[in-house]
Amino acid sequence: MTGRLSNRSALIIGGARGIGAAIAERLVDEGARVVIADTEEAAGCATAERLKGRFIATDISQKADAERAVNEAVTAYGTLDIIVQNAGIYPWTLIENIEPEEWDKVMAVNLKGTYLAARAALPVMKAKKQGRMIFTSSITGPRVSSPGHGHYSASKAGINGFIKAAALEFSGYGITVNGIEPGNILTEGMKMHRSPAFIKTMEDAVPLGRLGTPRDIANAALFLASDDASYITGTTIIVDGGQTLPEGKDFRLNPE
Repeated sequence: MTGRLSNRSALIIGGARGIGAAIAERLVDEGARVVIADTEEAAGCATAERLKGRFIATDISQKADAERAVNEAVTAYGTLDIIVQNAGIYPWTLIENIEPEEWDKVMAVNLKGTYLAARAALPVMKAKKQGRMIFTSSITGPRVSSPGHGHYSASKAGINGFIKAAALEFSGYGITVNGIEPGNILTEGMKMHRSPAFIKTMEDAVPLGRLGTPRDIANAALFLASDDASYITGTTIIVDGGQTLPEGKDFRLNPE
């Protein structure tokens, strides 16, 4: 720990468990004070209590909830320095079977939620002429895709486009806007919803030979939140163990 984020406040949306909780923990390790915003109240309260932070029930697809979460951080800590929008949903449905209601729900949480988080945090950061906005995107959509993730892919590609536009618009206020593109990360959700055989095929597709951990993503978020990234805006960091690099399946030297 180096205290890189001492006396800074952070709002982690989608921070109850998994990647979001790891990001919150990493920021706290470096001195930040956090508010956890999530739809999962039990897990969110437990994470906030463990990190000596605050929890607020939040559906980021709703404008009022986004604004209330930002106000909670300002009320608790006097200001808001860092906002991380990590909330996202990823139902598996082939395009031919996606109903408009399911499409709209994915877009509402993943893409609209990104815009609402940025919009809610902007007045506070604009007034102080400083801030860090960090959005969890994905390699799925911007770089690669797979059957069943048409809506998810579209939402994540949209996040990357939004990051560029917001970075330009907010640059004059000293606000940086960046994202992280995780590859396959071994979270509680993956363990619950994916078979060991599926997880093994994903590991085999990663040049570094393992799936990522929530901590791997949290380390990237910490960098983007810190002064070390003060001259970086409008971009994303790919954290995928090299998964998007190979041209084909047989990519290892002297494969056994």
